[in-house]
Amino acid sequence: MIMFILCICVFTPQQIQFGDQKQEFNKHPRTGHPSLSQSFSQSSTDSCSSVCDDSSEVEVSPRDTPQRTSKGLSDFCIRNIKHADYGRREIEMAEQEMPALMVLREKAGREKPLAGAKVVGCTHITAWTAVLIETLSKLGAKCRWTACNMFSTQNNVAAALAEGGIAVFAWRRQSEDEFWWCIDRCVGAETWQPNMILDDGGRLTHWISKKYPSLFENIRGIVEESVTGVHRLYQLSKAGRLYAPAMNVNDSVTKQKFDDLYCSKESIVDGLKRTTDVLFGGKQVVVCGYGEVGKGCCAALKALGAVVYVTEVDPICALQACMDGFRVMTLGEVVRQVDIVITCTGNKNVVRREHLDRLKNGCIVCNMGHSNMEIDLVSLRTAELTWKRVRPQVDHVIWPNGKRLILLAEGHLLNLSCSTVPSLVLSITATTQVFIDKPHMLISSDEFVAGLHLLMFDAHLTELTDDQAKYLGISKHGPFKPHYYR
Repeated sequence: MIMFILCICVFTPQQIQFGDQKQEFNKHPRTGHPSLSQSFSQSSTDSCSSVCDDSSEVEVSPRDTPQRTSKGLSDFCIRNIKHADYGRREIEMAEQEMPALMVLREKAGREKPLAGAKVVGCTHITAWTAVLIETLSKLGAKCRWTACNMFSTQNNVAAALAEGGIAVFAWRRQSEDEFWWCIDRCVGAETWQPNMILDDGGRLTHWISKKYPSLFENIRGIVEESVTGVHRLYQLSKAGRLYAPAMNVNDSVTKQKFDDLYCSKESIVDGLKRTTDVLFGGKQVVVCGYGEVGKGCCAALKALGAVVYVTEVDPICALQACMDGFRVMTLGEVVRQVDIVITCTGNKNVVRREHLDRLKNGCIVCNMGHSNMEIDLVSLRTAELTWKRVRPQVDHVIWPNGKRLILLAEGHLLNLSCSTVPSLVLSITATTQVFIDKPHMLISSDEFVAGLHLLMFDAHLTELTDDQAKYLGISKHGPFKPHYYR
C-alpha cells in the first residue's frame, strides 16, 4: 500500500488568513488583458498551435537549434523563444480564470513558504499549467519542467516560461525519442538535485526510478494527478521501487468531481468539432468507461442529440449509466453500427484490432483517457494498412478494401492534443496540488479550494447555527464531508 501524503506545501489553509477574500479577488479584475482577436491574429501559427495547424513549424528539432532568452539564459529547449510575448498574453488570460492561485500569490508570496523546494515537473504545458508553475516559483520553489504529452504543448507558452526563467524542455509534436530526451534533460541529474516530483501520468517518476534511483535519497514527495500515474505508482510500490511518499491528487474530490467531469463535458465536443467538423445530432457514439470522464462525455453528446452507448466492467458505474438513460453494451455488440468511439478507461487495449476491423467506414476513433494505450495502435502499424495525415492530429487509416477510420491525436488525449480546456476547472486541480500538506487535511483542503473558487460566482454559503452543527457532530466551519467522501 502506498502511503499517500500531501507534500507540496509547508502550510495549511488555516495558516493563511484570507480576511476579505472577495475584495482580494477583485484586485484581479477579469478585464484589461489583450483582446482575443489581437492575441490570436498576431500568433496565428503558434498561439493556436495546441489546437490549430502547426504545419508552418520548421521541422528542424529544437535540440539542434540552441537559443537564449533576452537575459542570456540557455537552460531550456523549446520551439521558438521569439514567441514568448504571445505566450505571456495566453498566460495572462488564463490568470483571469484561475482566481485561487492569484489570491494565493498575493497572500503567501511574500512569505515564500516553498523556499528550498526544488520541483521537477512533467505535465501538459499549457497556459493554465504555466499559471501553476509560476505560482510555485512565486511561492519560493525552484522549478524545472517538461511535457507529459507529445502533442499538447503550447509552444508560445513554453517560450514565455523559458523567458521568465523556468528551465522548460518541451515542444509540440515531439518524436518518441525527443520526448524522453526532454524528460532526461529536465531531470538534470548532473547539475541539479530535485526534492519534489509533480507528475501527470507517471512517466517522470518512472524515468527517475529507472535511470536515476539515487535521486530518491533527496525526494521528499511525489505528486501524481492521473489515474494512469497512480496505477503506475502502485506498480512501483508493489515492486519495492517506490522510494518516496506519494500524493494521489487523482482521488481528491476537487480532481474527480470538477476537473474530470466538467473539463471532459466541455472539451470532448470542442476537440471533435475542431478536428472533424462532425455533426452530433443522430450520430451513434460508444463511450468506453463511465467514470467521471465518461459521464462528462456522455452528458455532452446526449445533449447534442447523439445516441450514446456505454461499455463498462464495473456494475456500479454500469447501473449509473443505465439510470442516466444510456444503453450499456459490450463493444462487440455495437461496433458495426457506431459513428464515433471514445475511450475513457485508463486501461490498455480497450479497442483492439478485432474491433477496429469491424468498425464501419468513416468511424471516428479517439481517446479521452490519459494513457495512449487504450487503442491498440500497434496492430494498425502493419504493411497492409495505409496511414494518411489529413489535418494536424487527424489521420486516416485505410484498409485494403478502401475502408478508412479517422484516428485523432494518434490515440493520445484528445482534448489537450486537439482543443483547449477550461482554465477555471483546471484551476481547481492546480490549487489542490499546491494547497495540501497532510492526509487528514484532504477533505478540508478540497473544501477550502472550492470555497476560493466560489468567489467567481458571487456565491453565498449558508452558515450552520451552533445547534445545527452540534446535531450533525461537525464544526460549523467544516469540514462537512467525511474523509472517505468521493
